[in-house]
Amino acid sequence: MLCENIFTSIYKREPDGVAFCPYRVCPLGAHSDHQFGKVTGFALDKGIHIAYGAKQNGIIELKSLQFDKRAQWHVNSVPENREFDWADYLRGATMMLSKRFNLRVGLSGVIEGSLPIGGLSSSAAVIIVFLSALCKVNGIKLTEREMIDIALEAENKYVGVSCGKLDQSCEVLCKKDQLLYLDTKDDSFELIPQHPDIKPYKIAIFFSGIERNLAGSAFNMRVDECKSASYALKAFAGMEYGKYEDSRLREVPREIFEQYKDRLPENWRLRAEHFYGEFERVEKGAEAWRRGDIETFGKLCFESGRSSVELYQTGSPELKTLYEIMTQTDGIYGGRFSGAGFKGCCMALIDPAFEESIIKTVTERYLKEFPALADKYTATVCVSADGVEL
Repeated sequence: MLCENIFTSIYKREPDGVAFCPYRVCPLGAHSDHQFGKVTGFALDKGIHIAYGAKQNGIIELKSLQFDKRAQWHVNSVPENREFDWADYLRGATMMLSKRFNLRVGLSGVIEGSLPIGGLSSSAAVIIVFLSALCKVNGIKLTEREMIDIALEAENKYVGVSCGKLDQSCEVLCKKDQLLYLDTKDDSFELIPQHPDIKPYKIAIFFSGIERNLAGSAFNMRVDECKSASYALKAFAGMEYGKYEDSRLREVPREIFEQYKDRLPENWRLRAEHFYGEFERVEKGAEAWRRGDIETFGKLCFESGRSSVELYQTGSPELKTLYEIMTQTDGIYGGRFSGAGFKGCCMALIDPAFEESIIKTVTERYLKEFPALADKYTATVCVSADGVEL
């Protein structure tokens, strides 16, 4: 690993260890975890590594191969406010871990990502891989649930991204060749093995060449629109609605939505329409996967992508173009935007027999539309993998 070599070059010693956290894709369940919906996920065989060594003085010193600026802080004096750089996620992780455990040991670390940033939950992956290393040097053993909760709090409470727990759950709970089927309302989940008769598949990642920043995007606004829809629907129906910040669409039956949807502002109605449709697609998709019916599963992924564009209204021109090209390319079972859907990448479930022609077709057609992105666009084919080792 390059991160190991650079660590040795900087610190003139071998690292104490190298931790790895995979990226993730969510085939079905887009934009619904923050509303306590159901989601699906795979961890990928690509992800983020950190080569690290313990620092007994409690200092954390990090270098990322994706960013120029180094970052440094003490385990017990994390800045109260974010500094608006790449290391904010890790400052937040340190703070949330220190609220649960007595941290004494810091670390030196070099972080390396194997794919471009945007759409694969690199933010959750870098938090989790960093927490793995920080726990190791401090002799802390987290449960799966503790890891998910601490990583989520770092994003929600420190960085200020109103995300749900899809990303963290996928990167911790997933197993190779199994579909994670998670209910984010109560954290119950199932790992559905791939059917012995399922057709061959791989996971293609088409990176648009455009990176994104969730906290600076319309992501939080979409979350607020969903909450507003749920709050208004509860009021129209005479339901108890409690605090606005605690309101979720999952608490509102679809029949209530159908009865009162015309009284909602259009944006709120569209967001809710997406949520209820996506909830049904996830349930249908889980059953299709259970049967080994990858064609139906893929079709549902394409429908999810269409709903993300038309109802949830995400998608840059670049991502919309990639999505449309995928729908017209032989050998792709299905796919959609990966991640928040404003920039980043698209994921696709593909027939490996068409791998070369798919990469060639999508790349040529996309770069014909966006030739200026030729140096940044990438196409990568992955397989599913296990989640992080705790």
